[in-house]
Amino acid sequence: MRRDRLAKAVAASLLLLTSAACAEQSQPAGQQHGDDGWQVAWRDDFTGGEGGQPNPDDWIVDTGTGYPGGASNWGTGEIQTYTADPANLALDGEGNLRITPRRDSAGRWTSARIETKRADFKAPDGGVLRVEGRVRMPDATGPAGLGYWSAFWALGSPYRGDLWNWPGIGEVEFMENVNGLDRVWGLLHCGTAQGGPCDESNGIGGSTACPDQPCQAAFHTYRFEWDRSAAPEQLRWYVDGRQYTTVGQDRVDAANWARMTSHAGYFLLLNVAIGGGFPNGVAKVDTPTPATEPDRPMVVDYVSVSTKPRA
Repeated sequence: MRRDRLAKAVAASLLLLTSAACAEQSQPAGQQHGDDGWQVAWRDDFTGGEGGQPNPDDWIVDTGTGYPGGASNWGTGEIQTYTADPANLALDGEGNLRITPRRDSAGRWTSARIETKRADFKAPDGGVLRVEGRVRMPDATGPAGLGYWSAFWALGSPYRGDLWNWPGIGEVEFMENVNGLDRVWGLLHCGTAQGGPCDESNGIGGSTACPDQPCQAAFHTYRFEWDRSAAPEQLRWYVDGRQYTTVGQDRVDAANWARMTSHAGYFLLLNVAIGGGFPNGVAKVDTPTPATEPDRPMVVDYVSVSTKPRA
């Protein structure tokens, strides 16, 4: 989500890869998750009254058009302004979080982006990290969806102290979706800002259509696993329990792998951007367009982080 993409590179990859207000409950670390060895490290089910905000003990609400001192337009070319307005960011009172892009009478777009306060999510030595979210994409397809860019992702914790160390500190897209397409991307960003082991600014990974029902028509569960239980380590992406892509440690040189895995961990993000390098590259036009329709929320049922210790 941090980067721009070139239309040519995206086209090629498509072919190749053919909360009352703050009352939501976060699950405590160490709770068992079934009998298979998984332990819940953190979870948010977004419970709370309608119109409430995500729990401020767990989430930071990003606002504006970039981090102070960082790149403009969040480094991606997206055109919206992020706000904490309940019109853009609110619980629905039914156990979901809604992130809703809006457009005012002057054509200016707003939306929302949140990130976890915790920035220490990582796989234990010899174990496995699992990050999962159940999400329904904005119900905007065809011309109405041009420019929508939904994402559930993570950035390496050192980014909070140095806004210019991307992508070396690592970025993982658990799920990205653009332009109302029935397709999700799971990607890793690493190494250097151009080229390098992760083919920046494209990233490496894969994409898939949503199983059984389109991404915009139903909730789907997006899962990422970082497996350190065997060598080489693996990163794996799933939709509704179906694995669709893998990146192995052996695809990245040792120095760059260490740079993105040896720090304290990662923080998680949820957002819906409007416009920017990725949707523009896929659509091969500048987005949004006059046909793009506002007020189509991304709906998030839950986000969870679990770990499995060394066997």
